[in-house]
Amino acid sequence: MNHVEKEKTVVTLAKHSDKVLFFYRDDCPDCQAIFHQIYWHNVISHNIILINMNQPKNRHYIQKYQLTAVPTLISGNQRYVGTKQSQIKRIVGD
Repeated sequence: MNHVEKEKTVVTLAKHSDKVLFFYRDDCPDCQAIFHQIYWHNVISHNIILINMNQPKNRHYIQKYQLTAVPTLISGNQRYVGTKQSQIKRIVGD
């Protein structure tokens, strides 16, 4: 899992994806605090796209999604910035 967290994969998003977007940085303590929860949820549900903002080619999403901080979760019209478990569950589903 640590390997996945550190990956700097260039992410290309489909126009009308029904997946949750998880914007994070692998060197961000808040991101690291929730990464395990997000990762394991995704292993089961396959509904989250992990986007490491330490990959320069992913940074165009900052403007596209008006990102102001990480970790940020976006699902449709819902957006959450932070580490509160209840809010994360609301966005990613149970």
